[in-house]
Amino acid sequence: MKRIVSALLALAAGAALQAAEVSVAVAANFAGPMREIAQAFERDTGHKAVVAVGSTGKLYAQIKQGAPFEVLLSADAQTPARLEAEGLGVAGSRWTYAIGHLVLWSTKPGLVDAQGAVLRSGQFKRLAMADPKLAPYGAAALQTLQHLGLSETLPGKLVQADSIAQTYQFVATGNAELGFLALSQWLVDARLRAGSVWQVPAHMHAPLRQDALLLVKGRQKPAALALLAYLRSEPARNIISRHGYSV
Repeated sequence: MKRIVSALLALAAGAALQAAEVSVAVAANFAGPMREIAQAFERDTGHKAVVAVGSTGKLYAQIKQGAPFEVLLSADAQTPARLEAEGLGVAGSRWTYAIGHLVLWSTKPGLVDAQGAVLRSGQFKRLAMADPKLAPYGAAALQTLQHLGLSETLPGKLVQADSIAQTYQFVATGNAELGFLALSQWLVDARLRAGSVWQVPAHMHAPLRQDALLLVKGRQKPAALALLAYLRSEPARNIISRHGYSV
């Protein structure tokens, strides 16, 4: 792995003289920090990141169908590993760029308490979460409900979204009184902090390890190599940390 990283950094440095574009598939939870990283990346390297955002499951399907993505920033570790095993990712290029955190949020001040007891109280009509089959944060939400022994008692109240971005829309528009989001979403938007929130303890779900992968379409692309190298840089790591991720 160290040899691969060194090679990426060397190639990226050499490529800086020839600015180009890189097509990046980005998990919905990481859209906010990626916007900032893309700006810093272009400023510092001259390369431009063209970003497509979606649920990890849908991005995986698009890559399988031949979408021209060169880099994947997933919301989990399993999807990049699967793509690598299927020959659609460059062997040995996969690594963890961030570890996410899950929160339960409502626009209503005081509804969500500091221990998440509102889930047991049932004092709500709708609870939004991303589809566990498509979105790792949705899987983490389901695991949290299972840990609390509520997965069998709440199905009638669940509103399922395609992605964590749509989960936010359901809660923000009042279609659900509360929902499971990424901590990064809550931190980036002051409107979210006006409501009430509970950060889900990490032991209640599998770690939200988010892996990056160089896809085969980006194997020989200088901008793709440069972006993967840049994600390891101090400026990028500072952005990632500020958005509520562990690095």
